[in-house]
Amino acid sequence: MNNKEYSPFTPGNPVPVELFVGRIKQIEELLRYVGQVSSGKQENIFLIGDRGIGKSSLASFLRFLVEQKDFLGIHVFLGRVSTLEEMVQHIFDQILKEAKKQKWYNNIAKFFGKHIKEVDLFGISVSFAPPEQDLKKLVRNFPEAVFNLLEKIKEEKVGLFIAMDDINGLAEREEFANWYKSFVDETATHYEHFPVFMMPIGLPEKRSKMVKFQPSLARIFRVVEIERLSDEEVRNFLSKAFEKVKMRVEASAMEIMVRYSSGLPLLMHEIGDATFWIDIDGVINEKDALKGIIRAAENVGQKYLDPRVYRVIRSERYKSILRKLGDPPSQSFRKKDIEKRLNEEEKKVFHNFLRRMRELGVIESDIERARGAYKFVNAIYPVYIWMENEKSKRSRKIKWNLGIK
Repeated sequence: MNNKEYSPFTPGNPVPVELFVGRIKQIEELLRYVGQVSSGKQENIFLIGDRGIGKSSLASFLRFLVEQKDFLGIHVFLGRVSTLEEMVQHIFDQILKEAKKQKWYNNIAKFFGKHIKEVDLFGISVSFAPPEQDLKKLVRNFPEAVFNLLEKIKEEKVGLFIAMDDINGLAEREEFANWYKSFVDETATHYEHFPVFMMPIGLPEKRSKMVKFQPSLARIFRVVEIERLSDEEVRNFLSKAFEKVKMRVEASAMEIMVRYSSGLPLLMHEIGDATFWIDIDGVINEKDALKGIIRAAENVGQKYLDPRVYRVIRSERYKSILRKLGDPPSQSFRKKDIEKRLNEEEKKVFHNFLRRMRELGVIESDIERARGAYKFVNAIYPVYIWMENEKSKRSRKIKWNLGIK
């Protein structure tokens, strides 16, 4: 297939709305809360899930749905934000950018006043750029500012939807937990009608950290957790994505891609994207899929396993054990089977190695098999480890031939 213009897959980014699949139970629950917000009740939802599970895609899709219900929806990414001032600036900046697209923009522009900065870059863009002193006031008076904003748009919108994505950094700060508690308390005691849907998004342990800082948050947040997609949902997504670019997928190739996706949206995008670019005739066969998985394994390993494992582990014994786990590549293993292949020095640290791999999010207990059984958190990790093993073997062989120790 020549002259490909674009891939339907989006590794590292939320999936386009038209390709969104699954999450029916969570969407139904979230829309119930949206219904309550439209009647004036403020809701606080904490969307949690592991890395690569599709939290941002669900938030993006939910925003699309609530906008059909006449909400002003924003999806703000806070991964690099570390202060409350930066946070509120990002939120209001995104609100301003969304308002710019609306016919009623001039009405809301008065709310932002002199703090609107227009940038003529490939067309006029706007940003919210108040001085530091005003940002500090906005942090303190956030509920009042939001209420005043709602008053400006109440003839056009029934409420405000704010998805606060990737708050993992903010969640490490006690001041954020305390600020959020104060925000909820003030809206509850001072505003009878406050139609705002707030949805922080992060890892489960980050919510726990916030609750540790501020125990009252345990009762404030409704928690919605998302888990892996089913094989059928992954198959549905891959079919829709390839159909979008008029490519056919053979059944055996589809099953390979589904299996190695492990129910993780991150992996199905990486595998789909790699396979898309490898294919040359518009028909994805088993050979294309296997090549795609190898390339995806390299991409995923470099993005996630390298910084998480290879750059963290300094022990040569740990590295040696890791090589044995990936040779041959297998999704699961039993502790006693691996121990048979270890030397005495490796056996001494094997228990600590397993604990460290669990902490790093590489393996988890495989309770379905038996006690002492483990599995990789996704099927593509052992493929990458095997690939790294092969590279290491070739490197050692070259050094041996050259007499390099």
